[in-house]
Amino acid sequence: MMRRYVIVVEYLGIGLHGWQIQENGPSVQGLLESALAPLNGGVPVPVTGAGRTDAGVHATGQVAHLDMEREIEPEKLVAAINHHLKPAAVSVIGARLAPEGFHARFSATKRHYLYRIINRPARLALEEGRAWHIAEALDEAAMREGAKRLLGHHDFTSFRAAQCQSQSALKTLDQLDVEQRGDEIRFTVSARSFLHHQVRNMVGTLKLVGAGKWRPEDVSAALEARDRAAAGPTAPPDGLYLTHVEYQEFGF
Repeated sequence: MMRRYVIVVEYLGIGLHGWQIQENGPSVQGLLESALAPLNGGVPVPVTGAGRTDAGVHATGQVAHLDMEREIEPEKLVAAINHHLKPAAVSVIGARLAPEGFHARFSATKRHYLYRIINRPARLALEEGRAWHIAEALDEAAMREGAKRLLGHHDFTSFRAAQCQSQSALKTLDQLDVEQRGDEIRFTVSARSFLHHQVRNMVGTLKLVGAGKWRPEDVSAALEARDRAAAGPTAPPDGLYLTHVEYQEFGF
């Protein structure tokens, strides 16, 4: 009998080609499936994630599921996968048997992301690849005002990547908080689901507000335009983290 396990995964996106298996380089999904092979007679085990993060994007709380014919204690499963993941910057930090009918992607009720900007003249040393470095001064209060205009249920076509495969651009944005801590500006973003590049496109647009090139009300105009060309640029992947995925069935 097949047993479904849920795992929570953290990873550093630097040097990885995103979550999904790619032919041109290592991916989180590919590394996990290969690490599971020794536990499955040498055959890779398919792993399904809650979100398909892009190349360079990080995670502190990605959730995935996998099916195994053999029963293994969750703690031993974590240890075994992590042993075979070395030296990749990917780690399984928790595991448990899945509830009946659980699916990492389709059972999710909310996804939480963090986007980090380091706002200072000096280039990054320790945070290179882990945050978006912006040298020009940004107005946190203006960005917060612009962010409020994106909350709620809207057509987010203006913040949708051209290659997005979602059938509808209608999404409900539950949270978009902007907070400054020293020279770091943090965007905390939550919704049931997101369009491709939606978070990065919203941050890129709010950066224009913070730099004084846009007014907060220009964010409303961009949203209402329902045209990708009307919004700001796509923020780089460096500052984006998938931090948590919520489910009704359980929580870690």
